[in-house]
Amino acid sequence: MNTSPTRIWQPIALGVLVIGLLLLAISGYMGDFFSTAMDPFIAAQRWFATRYMAIYEFVTVPRDVASLRQRNAELENELSRLQLEVIQLQEQLQEARILYALLDFARESPENQYMAAAVIGRDPSPFLQYIIIDHGSDSGLRHGMPVVTQQGLVGRVDAVTANAARVQLISDAASVVNVHIQNANADALLYGSLTGDTTVEMVPQSVVLQVGDLILTSGLGGNYPSDIVVGQIVNIRKQETDLFQSASVQTTVDFSNLSAVLVITNFKSVDISPLEPTPVQ
Repeated sequence: MNTSPTRIWQPIALGVLVIGLLLLAISGYMGDFFSTAMDPFIAAQRWFATRYMAIYEFVTVPRDVASLRQRNAELENELSRLQLEVIQLQEQLQEARILYALLDFARESPENQYMAAAVIGRDPSPFLQYIIIDHGSDSGLRHGMPVVTQQGLVGRVDAVTANAARVQLISDAASVVNVHIQNANADALLYGSLTGDTTVEMVPQSVVLQVGDLILTSGLGGNYPSDIVVGQIVNIRKQETDLFQSASVQTTVDFSNLSAVLVITNFKSVDISPLEPTPVQ
């Protein structure tokens, strides 16, 4: 079977052409040709890639935004929870500090027996100075028991129920405390007021008072133990025509921030009112 010369030379010519093109490409002569030839393909690829990314973002971005919003809400909830835990821990730390301070105070006064109680309420009237504590007669509390903190005198138990008690503060208008002015070595009476201010009254004119004089309970009258810190003199009122002088007292206890107190349970108040002379009418 005879083979046509044309068919023999076609593969040879094609091989020579390919080899020539390769040699030209290797030598760098075909760079511009290939660059020009590939430009339409590259432009088409770029066009398709741009459209593909636009369609992809159109489909996926709303889902990503919803996911981000959900994640943001979860993070905000977690932040709120952590902030609440921080506040609770700070409150617990403050309560622990107060209890430790009360415990230290009780240890320094072993002659008294104490019961710790939390302040759970206050009298809503602006003219009455009372607090409510979370212990009552079931815990052994009785009317007249003194109430203190590590800072000083608070008041005394005025009324009792099974599980709670009302404490009259020394700043109440109906409160009267027998006190001793330490530096002046004189006894006087501490009165509360409708405004919550406290003053010492019935101080003889011969007594020399000074700002900063320490006020303690005297133990007279039978309502409080002696030597409990009450406050300090901050302002002296003295008139030569008066029989007695008086002074404003800054109490050592901040009654507006009371959260826990100690009740002296082994002190029994003494009612001396029947022994007091009746005023002449």
